[in-house]
Amino acid sequence: MARTATARGGRGWLIAALAAAVAALLGSVLVASAWAGAFGSGTAARWGIGSGPAGLSSGSSRGVPALPGTVVNVSLVNMGGSMMGQRTMMGGSMRLSADRASAPAGTVSFAVTNVGSIDHELVILPLADNQQVGARPIGPDGKVDEAGSLGEASNTGGQGAGQGIRPGASGWVTLTLTPGHYELVCNLPGHYGAGMYTELTVS
Repeated sequence: MARTATARGGRGWLIAALAAAVAALLGSVLVASAWAGAFGSGTAARWGIGSGPAGLSSGSSRGVPALPGTVVNVSLVNMGGSMMGQRTMMGGSMRLSADRASAPAGTVSFAVTNVGSIDHELVILPLADNQQVGARPIGPDGKVDEAGSLGEASNTGGQGAGQGIRPGASGWVTLTLTPGHYELVCNLPGHYGAGMYTELTVS
């Protein structure tokens, strides 16, 4: 009788362990799906989760009106909570991604959504032929030189410049772009150095 009870207890432990493993696996799948849904499949892929075209899907920016021209959806994200100083942000702890790497010349609108936990922004800078994305010198204030900026989306819930796009909110800007290469950056202190840049080619 004791042997039968022990066997049943052993089977019960095995079933409980299997159930816990299945629950953990399902939890991982749900977390990955949430990442892909919140940040766009491209952002999730850059963090090693999921696959597919970069950035937010068309029309996924929050509270953004219908915009003219070619629309580039941009997602801004940081890992973890509030900033703890520049040292913790270095080494790619933030991301800026777009749902397209190229656009036709002419009217281009940027719909920008902050899916992070701190304020972010988007600044559009021309990129010279001999210039590499992510290689701009960073000043003592943790920012890059914005000379030649073509515009920015840093207004929470609105168009153009402001004080930064708050977490969970969007901003937008519409520009006329000529053929060339452009660097899309977040230029709040320390954010460029933490990995918030990407390239857009206009042809």
